[in-house]
Amino acid sequence: NHLGELWSIFRIVSPGLLGSQERFRKRFAIAIERDRSLKKRKELAQTLRPFLLRRTKGEVARELPERTEIVTSVELTPDERLLYEATRQAVLSDVAADLDGAPQDRRFRVLAGLTRLRLLACHPKLVDEHSEVSSSKLQAVLRTIDDLRDNGHRALVFSQFVKHLDLVDAALTAAGVSALRLDGSTPAKERERRVDAFQAGASPVFLLSLKAGGAGLNLTAADYVLHLDPWWNPAVEDQATGRAHRIGQTQPVTVYRFVARGTIEEQMLALHSEKRDLVDSVLEGADAAGKLSVDELLALVRGA
Repeated sequence: NHLGELWSIFRIVSPGLLGSQERFRKRFAIAIERDRSLKKRKELAQTLRPFLLRRTKGEVARELPERTEIVTSVELTPDERLLYEATRQAVLSDVAADLDGAPQDRRFRVLAGLTRLRLLACHPKLVDEHSEVSSSKLQAVLRTIDDLRDNGHRALVFSQFVKHLDLVDAALTAAGVSALRLDGSTPAKERERRVDAFQAGASPVFLLSLKAGGAGLNLTAADYVLHLDPWWNPAVEDQATGRAHRIGQTQPVTVYRFVARGTIEEQMLALHSEKRDLVDSVLEGADAAGKLSVDELLALVRGA
C-alpha cells in the first residue's frame, strides 16, 4: 500500500539492496510519495527491474474478451445534498476544534468523518437507519439491474459496506428479484454452494462484499460487474472485477462504477488515477500508493 512495505519486502528478498529504512525513506519514499518526483520513480524502477517479473492478465490469457469500464455519475437529491453538506461541515468543525489534540486522534476523527461522508454518498440510512430520505444511488443501481435483466445479462454487485448490500437486497426482493448473496458471514461450504448456484443460472444477480467476495471465486457466468462504492485501493476493485473477467469468460465484460457527484467519491476516483500512475512507473503491477497525511485527508473533505 505504500513504499515502506516495498522496502520491507526487499529486506527479505534482497537484503541491503535498498539500504536502511531511513536511507530508503530519504532517498526514495519522500521524493516519490510527497514530492511526486518522476526522476526518483525512474531511478527506483531501474533498481528493482532485475528483481521483478510482471505477467499481466492480457499476456497470460490473450483469449480474454474485451473489458469496458463506465463511471456512472449519480446526482444527489436536494435532501441528500443537504444531509451531506451538513455532515461535511460538521466534520471540518470537529477537526478544527481539536487542533491541539494528538496527531493520531486528529487522524482518527478525520477518517471517521470521511467514512460518514462515504456512507451518505451511498444511502442516508447507512448513517441514520430511521432516515426517510431516499437514495439516488440505489435508484440508479436498481434501474441498471432492471435493464440488464431485461436484456438477458447477469451481474456481480460489489460493495465494501455489508449494510449497503442489505439495502440493495431488500429493494431487489421488494421488486420481485431473487439475488444470491455472499459476505463475511457466509460459511465456507455455503460460499461454494452459492457460487455453483450462480454459475448454474439460479439468479441473475450476485451481491458480494468487496472483502469476502473480491478474491478466489470463479464467477464467469456474469458479464457485468457493478461497483456501488469506490475503495481507496483501485487494485482491490480490479481484483473483484477479475471474478468475472478471467480465464473461462467468453463474453465481453462491462464494469459500472457508481459515483455520487460532488462527494468524497469523486475525490477517491481522482486518487485512483494517481495510484495507477505510481504503480506503472515504479512497481509495474503492484500497488505503491503513499499513505495520506491528515492534511491530505482534510483536503478531501474540503474538496468534496
